[in-house]
Amino acid sequence: MSRVLAVNDDLPIRTDQPVHSGKVRAVYWLTAADSQRLIKEKGYDVAEGASLAVMVISDRMSAFDVIWHGEGGLDGVPGKGAALNAISNHWFRLFREKGLADSHILDIPHPLVWIVQKATPVKIEAICRQYITGSMWRAYSKGERDFCGIKLPEGLSNNQKLPEVLITPSTKGILTGIPGVPEVDDVNISRADIEKSYQSFNFTSVEHIDVYERLLKEGFQVISEALAQLDQIFVDTKFEFGYVRDKAGGSKLIYMDEVGTPDSSRIWDGASFRNGKVVEESKEGFRQWLLTSGHFPDPDIMLNKDRMEERKALARDNALPASVLMDASALYVGIAEKIVGQKLKLSENPKEEIIAVLDKEFGIIDPERA
Repeated sequence: MSRVLAVNDDLPIRTDQPVHSGKVRAVYWLTAADSQRLIKEKGYDVAEGASLAVMVISDRMSAFDVIWHGEGGLDGVPGKGAALNAISNHWFRLFREKGLADSHILDIPHPLVWIVQKATPVKIEAICRQYITGSMWRAYSKGERDFCGIKLPEGLSNNQKLPEVLITPSTKGILTGIPGVPEVDDVNISRADIEKSYQSFNFTSVEHIDVYERLLKEGFQVISEALAQLDQIFVDTKFEFGYVRDKAGGSKLIYMDEVGTPDSSRIWDGASFRNGKVVEESKEGFRQWLLTSGHFPDPDIMLNKDRMEERKALARDNALPASVLMDASALYVGIAEKIVGQKLKLSENPKEEIIAVLDKEFGIIDPERA
């Protein structure tokens, strides 16, 4: 029995497609028969014939696009998956209450599991920034002033609040055949790039670029204001969007993936910042440990995309001190409990619990593999 869910793509969920296993989440596309049965049984507000999936989050620790593990067989961060899901659930619910937009989540049968509807993703990593830090500061300090078509003023300093919240989008995946956009993953793009080739980014109309920007800024503001009440600073974040159809057949733009989590955002402790010190309440603290602790003598491996094979080997062949992952566990669980306002429910045996609830309440476990 393990409280850490490190492997999440081997569950006996009935599917007729390969399981998609990402850095942290695994996606099981349900059969057409199971999708239609659940839509009717559960009354989901989705179009007839929509495809549903089970999304299972793991406790794996991803940083710099590789997976890290700890000493003593610690293959993840206890409580991390439940923390990320709880935080996203909280913000998605707040977005709906504020009248912004829905998300791809239809049901939450377990703290590590979402039932989601298939969306057509907008091929943009939608990034909002309220402070200059991280990669933006590194580029600015080297003389760069133009970011995604936005001109930054002279004289800014590291970790300074920006004159306004900036939208600095980048490509999601390698996009081909778009004028002026290099064919590499995660490259910065401008509003003008999106407008000129909106269909290549999966927007259904030019007008929806305005909708995406509004949802981005309003979602950022909702989270920022809520965190400020907890004396936390929302520094920057990544949003993702997609299109789905509702029961009436209408198309709508929704939030998807995760929002406002320590993995997708930078969050700083407010009291510490006022005292001149940045205290990370996000994965950035773990990333900085990898870069500056001296555990790995050549931090360029983490930052240089041309050294990805070396980076993969580094993560595969080096078990980190267990204390580092347990510190990350305390951070994830702590910030989640602060945001949702209650204790996090952590699983004693997540895999067994997930199988039981998906079998009893959804009838989607394959008995031959269970």
